[in-house]
Amino acid sequence: MKNQFLKERTKIYSIEIVRFCLRQQTGGVIPSEILKQLLRSSTSVGANYRAACRGKSIADFVNKLKIVVEEADESLFWLELVEELYPSLAEDIESLKIESNEIIAICVSSISTSRKNYNV
Repeated sequence: MKNQFLKERTKIYSIEIVRFCLRQQTGGVIPSEILKQLLRSSTSVGANYRAACRGKSIADFVNKLKIVVEEADESLFWLELVEELYPSLAEDIESLKIESNEIIAICVSSISTSRKNYNV
């Protein structure tokens, strides 16, 4: 059940960032290269979480979760960069940053628990 909840949550996270980027493409001032990087890393979060759930072993699950953490952290970097460059977007970005941090925390905790319980 927890896996299904996080699958949905990471998908919604990706969708919300795609929507943010689409709004910025139509009349925004953020360089397209930054938006592309943000799109790439944020959509990778959901895709890699789904891959982790299909891991062939606990070690495979842990390794794929590490990728989720990396991609969520990269997404957070791009969001912070946009916020610093364009402070007027801070309100739009805040909930996305919070969700990035929460996904990172959940996955780091899952990695730690898996390592402890399965000696990975």
